[in-house]
Amino acid sequence: MIGFRVVTGAGQARSGVLTTPHGDVPTPAFMPVATQGTVKGLDAADMRELGVRMAIMNTYHLWLRPGAEVVASLGGLHGFSRFQGAIVTDSGGFQAFSLAARTVLGEAGVEFSSHLDGRRLLLSPEEAMRVQGLLGSDIAMQLDVCPAGGAPRPEVVAAVERTTRWAERCLAAATPGQAVFGIIQGGLDVELRLAHAEALAKLPFAGLALGGFSVGEPNEGMHRTLAAVAPRVDAARPRYLMGVGTPADLVRAIRAGIDMFDCVMPTRNARNGQAFTRRGRVAIRNARYKEDPRPLEADCRCPACAGGYGRAYLRHLHLAHEMSAARLMTLHNLAFYARVVAEARSAIDAGSFESWAHSTLGELESNDEVDR
Repeated sequence: MIGFRVVTGAGQARSGVLTTPHGDVPTPAFMPVATQGTVKGLDAADMRELGVRMAIMNTYHLWLRPGAEVVASLGGLHGFSRFQGAIVTDSGGFQAFSLAARTVLGEAGVEFSSHLDGRRLLLSPEEAMRVQGLLGSDIAMQLDVCPAGGAPRPEVVAAVERTTRWAERCLAAATPGQAVFGIIQGGLDVELRLAHAEALAKLPFAGLALGGFSVGEPNEGMHRTLAAVAPRVDAARPRYLMGVGTPADLVRAIRAGIDMFDCVMPTRNARNGQAFTRRGRVAIRNARYKEDPRPLEADCRCPACAGGYGRAYLRHLHLAHEMSAARLMTLHNLAFYARVVAEARSAIDAGSFESWAHSTLGELESNDEVDR
């Protein structure tokens, strides 16, 4: 089962340890997104080299292909993927939002038209838990309703209320021994978010997540809502911010008391030729890098930078559509995100978090989207 303890606090920020059946995870922690059972372009050995202790995989996609029963017969996600760290599985609730044109939402669950073959399938709270049990993740997420950013308040209220009803159904259907996290909704409405956090805290969830961010709302609204809500989510359980965001977003959320993160940004941006550094984002296709021998970041120890691969070479690979370009830049971006959260943990433990956050945000935000 899952355990969690806070080691050090610094204002609302905190460092801790999440205990799982597949090892301890120091928090704050960033989880790479391994939707189909892998981080695109990487394998389990790459994940070990990066020191990744926890990843998130996707229930909806694995349910459709290769099928939960197939994964279960091959040792669950740990045996199937060979990743031996802790695994979280998202429930499929976000796909109901992102694939809205292919879904029908009702009290029974989410009816999907498969993006693979058009089959009509019902993902109910009970089916989401059954599938996650077969996948064998350490942490299963409840099925939730994610309203779009800017949705009218009645729609957001309805999403909150249905998510609570589904939370109870998910817990009743959970696989014995598998931890389940609840998901707090409410958009940018602080009152709704706090009420939902209080309602879910009464249920025996192993952790509580904040969902429904980065779905079209203004970034400053997300930061403002997080600062008001996160510190008031049950402090005894891990707090997980789903699907967010930039390195600066992570620093602000850690300051508000968040412990866990996932986001496709470091991997998706890498595949599109964009690398994160403390001096700004490097768009590798830029002509200025044609003869640039420097690594993406001078003090980075990722396999790309420490391996001596220069910007000119990475640019060449990217423009030539070589798969190794995406792999090397993915390794760099994930290492960068890991370094940000590791620095945050160290600063919290050292009692210097606020000064570290101030200087880090100043650096990250002043250099955002700047090629240097």
